[in-house]
Amino acid sequence: MLEITVRNNAIYFGKNFALNFQRTLRIPDDGTTYPLPPGLGEFPVCKVDDYISRVPETWKEHGGVFIPMYQREALWICFRGANWRPNAVKIAVGKVNAVSGKPWQQKLQANDQDYVICPAQPWLDGINSGEGYIRQFVAMPLGMGYTVEAQVTGKEEFGGIQIVVFDPKPGLFPEEQPRSQLRERGITLCMASSAGAAKYSAEMGLAAGGKMKQKIYPDSYGINTWDETNFGRVYVHIVNSMMYREITGKEPPNTPITAQTYNQYHLPWFDLYDEQKGDVAASTILSQVKSVKEMDKNQGFASQQDDTSVDVSQAQIKKLKVNPDEIRDGNW
Repeated sequence: MLEITVRNNAIYFGKNFALNFQRTLRIPDDGTTYPLPPGLGEFPVCKVDDYISRVPETWKEHGGVFIPMYQREALWICFRGANWRPNAVKIAVGKVNAVSGKPWQQKLQANDQDYVICPAQPWLDGINSGEGYIRQFVAMPLGMGYTVEAQVTGKEEFGGIQIVVFDPKPGLFPEEQPRSQLRERGITLCMASSAGAAKYSAEMGLAAGGKMKQKIYPDSYGINTWDETNFGRVYVHIVNSMMYREITGKEPPNTPITAQTYNQYHLPWFDLYDEQKGDVAASTILSQVKSVKEMDKNQGFASQQDDTSVDVSQAQIKKLKVNPDEIRDGNW
């Protein structure tokens, strides 16, 4: 089993792989496929065991960690892998696989690839719902029926994010190498105001937002590369701001600025030089998941969010190589 540790708001799996959760712009859900938005700082990551007397009883079975999010806030997952020793990573939202849309299972699937390889996959911003694009991860309270979990399974039992990381089989890659630089694309850029507490459950799941240009790269090593007996897994609970305060006694981060405000200042968006890389086929299951905006309409609610289109000029789009030393942030 890979040892799992938490430090500096990142989750480390063994010696060579880590990930964190980046706050970001919620892109408009207007039918446009947007470039990659920046990181606006890390979500704080807290260990369940550090607050074991204050967390819900149901968390004690899974353990893991928790992060705070506001309703309709977006996130992306930043992977920090070693070029010389890759890992296979499975991500689920509410125990629905974010790549395949199928029910959660730990075993890797080769015929219908349901995992990412890090490197070269630098990040995952949403569910694999279209050819060459994803739908952004957006937080919604459990109990409203908006989450990917609710739409795919008909229930909202789990919420949160489930992650399992596999090491390669022994002897295939070097065991030791100087530590690579960590990949970051974060800036501190937020508004002072905060969003209200969730209307339903204080626990959150991930729903689908707007479209974003992003590929999920095929496994060029082959499924037999990965040691399915040597892994680390973690359950990431998501809570609203009120529950976060009650558990930790700390203030959550302020809400990030809107995409419209960000773009108004001509700050950068991002794209990758990855035309030579393939793309895992879109999930037919996840392609049927309705976005938060569509769910609002279906339930007869007035729009709860600003989906005014954003005109991103080509001059604002910064091209990055698929390289762990590249950064994707607003400090250009």
